[in-house]
Amino acid sequence: MLTSFDACIEFELAREGAPPGKDGYVNDPRDAGGETKFGISKAAYPALDIKSLTREQAIEIYRRDYWSPLGAAAIAAPLRLAVLDCAINCGVGRAKALLPGTGDLDDYLWARAAYYRQIVQKRPKNLAFLPGWLRRLELVRAASR
Repeated sequence: MLTSFDACIEFELAREGAPPGKDGYVNDPRDAGGETKFGISKAAYPALDIKSLTREQAIEIYRRDYWSPLGAAAIAAPLRLAVLDCAINCGVGRAKALLPGTGDLDDYLWARAAYYRQIVQKRPKNLAFLPGWLRRLELVRAASR
């Protein structure tokens, strides 16, 4: 079970195409986030030079803008990684909004899956990303147990 900030962030960086030794830079025209590196998008950080972003800077952004605002250290261990992963993938607000009414890890991940399906209904070209998003939920589930 991944519970510490460092362990959770290593999990996230691996999902974002940036395990140690990889830079994780992508610029997929289908992605509304635009340029992305280490999971940090140009859409979320328009003033940031995404291509020049370092791994260390990305980790600090995750700590400052995701982990701390979530109060992640206080979230029950089985849910901690899932909520952080949701914040990184869907935004801190969405990650917090899904918490009430979810009794456990499985409930939370089902709520995320429903949210992803809503995204695809509203923006059908995001269907290309749905299999990866759902696979990510399975990886989060496995790492959270």
